[in-house]
Amino acid sequence: MQVTETLNEGLKRGYTITVPASDLEAKVSQKLVEAQPDIEMKGFRKGKVPMALLKKQFGQRLMGESMQEAIDGAMGEHFEKSGERPAMQPKVEMANEDWKDGDDVVVSLSYEALPDVPEVDFSDVKIEKLTVEPAEADVQEALEGLAKNAQTFETKKGKAAKGDQVVFDFLGKVDGEPFEGGAAEDYPLVLGSNSFIPGFEDQLIGVKAGEEKAVEVSFPEDYQAEHLAGKAAVFDCTVKQVKKPADAKIDDEMAKQFGAESLEALKGQIKERLGAEYAGAARQVVKRQLLDQLDGLVTFDLPPSLVEAEANQVAHQLWHEENPDVQGHDHPEITPTEEHKSLAARRVRLGLLLAELGQKEKVEVTDAEMTQAIMTQARQYPGQEREFFEFIQKNQQAQQQLRAPLFEDKVIDLILDRAKVTDKAVTKEELQAEVEKLEEL
Repeated sequence: MQVTETLNEGLKRGYTITVPASDLEAKVSQKLVEAQPDIEMKGFRKGKVPMALLKKQFGQRLMGESMQEAIDGAMGEHFEKSGERPAMQPKVEMANEDWKDGDDVVVSLSYEALPDVPEVDFSDVKIEKLTVEPAEADVQEALEGLAKNAQTFETKKGKAAKGDQVVFDFLGKVDGEPFEGGAAEDYPLVLGSNSFIPGFEDQLIGVKAGEEKAVEVSFPEDYQAEHLAGKAAVFDCTVKQVKKPADAKIDDEMAKQFGAESLEALKGQIKERLGAEYAGAARQVVKRQLLDQLDGLVTFDLPPSLVEAEANQVAHQLWHEENPDVQGHDHPEITPTEEHKSLAARRVRLGLLLAELGQKEKVEVTDAEMTQAIMTQARQYPGQEREFFEFIQKNQQAQQQLRAPLFEDKVIDLILDRAKVTDKAVTKEELQAEVEKLEEL
């Protein structure tokens, strides 16, 4: 097997790989010898089929396998010896398209190599980390927001209106006969919540406590209980209480609605949550500071194909952000601008730098970290968590999309450990202003 260099310009590489016909013939013969003991053919005992007949029957298929194995082996050996890593999938083409049995196989191999990334002294990197301590006013503001969302009701006099809560007993009948699941006592129903059959709640508007009312409705044609679908029903209702919405009091009882044992415990949870939110926002600012400095510290050649692919992705993403009504890809061709290309070059450069550092420092994303990331994502699909897990397990690209940011964050932490990081206490408003600057860039 012979490998001849044909191109070496910058990061572009080209090679011709020649696999002698004798090597291919030997591979095919070896495969036939290994398979012969297990082959049965009409007119011959198992393992006694003549080699010439086997070659005629299976030779072409085995020749194709042998060619692919030989080329893959040559490529693997080349990358191992050279130490080069292709930026994207190498391009492999047959050079002698008129190849026939008995000819040498000649293929052309071309790719862009990943560049050598220079060492960086991170001790010169200076980062200002913004810190915000949740204020009592912030906690109180959050409590007031929770109070507005904690729907409570207080007894009212007079008729029930839309938005009021009616507490009542009811018994449903179809064709004069009660049906399973059609009765309840002291049921609290908010009028206008659309939690009952269409038309049911509207008929309770105007009722008073102590009043009895027969509500006549029809079950929808697509009702989940097939024996009731499309049928007319009468619900005999006895109204016990009519209540109007009331603002929740900020006390222990309200805290219990949100799973806390007391108001003080709820305040502690809110303070912890706010602290985590502020820390997350501050992390974004720190990360941008760090990446901006790294971008100015390193310079090396970039694989044009990576930059081009990233520029196309940037342009496509920004176009969809400017045209949110277009969900699919049925739109005019999007041509990257110089601004897109500049941003793409920055992303590729920083991505290669972080990847190289992570590889040298043996940074790994653990199975536990991946599982946690998958669980976090799965919560966005309530009721479909199992399907999401199965999708991730079967999709390597989806796994990489989850793994990549975890890997990057671990490398960022590694750099921050070596950089000079100082804390700066700021207000919530000052932190928010810094975050908004990130969105403008």
